Amino acid sequence: MKQLQEQAKTAVSELIEKANLKRGDLLVIGCSTSEIIGSKIGSNSSPDTAQGVFEAIYKVLQAKGIFLAAQCCEHLNRALIVEAEIAEKYGWDEVNVVPQPKAGGSFATAAYHAFKAPVAVENVRAKAGLDIGGTLIGMHLQPVAVPLRLSIKQIGEAPIICARTRPKFIGGERAHYNDNLK
Repeated sequence: MKQLQEQAKTAVSELIEKANLKRGDLLVIGCSTSEIIGSKIGSNSSPDTAQGVFEAIYKVLQAKGIFLAAQCCEHLNRALIVEAEIAEKYGWDEVNVVPQPKAGGSFATAAYHAFKAPVAVENVRAKAGLDIGGTLIGMHLQPVAVPLRLSIKQIGEAPIICARTRPKFIGGERAHYNDNLK
């Protein structure tokens, strides 16, 4: 478990730095604990693994003041668990569901139980994302998603894919762009 937590901490710390996330930004994470422990996604949900990985990630995010959107599995239409505070800030409509390890996923369940005021929402537009085990988080990222490579390629047995977002480039070949937003 300690190794999984270190991998998760490294991944989220590097992602925050490379995506240039700031206090108050939103990071979406989809996590298959089945994949982390070497099983096929959706086949072997592990609450203990989720709890360990969640705690490592959440500690880093809390220290930086970054909000987490924990993506549920497809059984809950990839809804997300967020703090009520950020849902209210962005005007996201709450939906009524409580994730469970086999219907929502163990990671989203861990988030639900750890957040001070958890709510489920259907959609977010996060500034960056971490996909642990092929959970397909892209639908919850702002346009335009830019892939990021980290020093680690997996957490446990699960491959990871990371992305940050940037504003769309508009204006064509004569336009000039703000290099700080690329």
